[in-house]
Amino acid sequence: MRLLAASITPTGPERTGYADAPGGRIWWRMDGVRHLRSQRAPLIGIHGGPGGSHDYLLPLTRLSEERTIILYDQLDCGDSDKPGDARNWTVERFVAEVDAIRAALEIERCILIGHSWGGLIAVEYAARNPAGLEGAVFASPLISTARWIADNRAHRTALPPEVQIALERHEAEGTTSDPGYQAALRVLMKRHFCRTTTEPPEVASLFRKMNGSLYRTLWGEGAFACTGLLKDYDASPLLSQIQVPCLFLCGEFDESTPAANRAFASLTPDAKVSVIPGASHMPMFENSIAFLTALRWFAGT
Repeated sequence: MRLLAASITPTGPERTGYADAPGGRIWWRMDGVRHLRSQRAPLIGIHGGPGGSHDYLLPLTRLSEERTIILYDQLDCGDSDKPGDARNWTVERFVAEVDAIRAALEIERCILIGHSWGGLIAVEYAARNPAGLEGAVFASPLISTARWIADNRAHRTALPPEVQIALERHEAEGTTSDPGYQAALRVLMKRHFCRTTTEPPEVASLFRKMNGSLYRTLWGEGAFACTGLLKDYDASPLLSQIQVPCLFLCGEFDESTPAANRAFASLTPDAKVSVIPGASHMPMFENSIAFLTALRWFAGT
């Protein structure tokens, strides 16, 4: 079944600004400002990539009628400063951005939601059990590079034979920029990245703004292998250290598979799992009602 794209075009953020972080300023937007000091803790969204931007997390602003929503662009991404210094491209420094946002906006209590690469950042942050963190949502998270690669290679083996052959041939010949390879890759993306009939503009914006140098440095060139700095990354040992309630959330056909999320949740002291029906890696567009319902249920709204 193909899903209709659910575009989210808000009227504009209620408040924007910059926070000083290690390496440069990071841009943020805030919606639901009137709830900032309410009983409902603000929700801070951490985008994926590496090298992406906040745009595709805009569906979260639908929750701003109930609580404060804060989104931001990581350094060298989106509207944030772009020093282009690869020495800044470390997990430790990206994790430090969360405290920079909290300090700049005086956020004493919060819930995190990190998507994909942002899920990695959220796990790292939550495992430190900082004061005022009330919960964490790991949405389609990258937690173990080895598990991510294994699951996506399994997705690949389920593709039509002609698609697999095209992928293998171009990879063997070193012609992955060839239109034939890219067409084959799009078949995989339609199954496991975003299953909407048309690409949501926010997802198009994500790809348009992507910092390719940052992505290649941390991840690499291809979808089926990691050759960057994250090639040996595994945050699963950190999960047992997290002391706040957690939600592992993913799509039914996600790159971050339901089986992987259930396995990671089993390592986490207080964790639940929500699998969004019919969705893959972009459940906020593919099944936005179920996605937002899961968040409301977890956050207690």
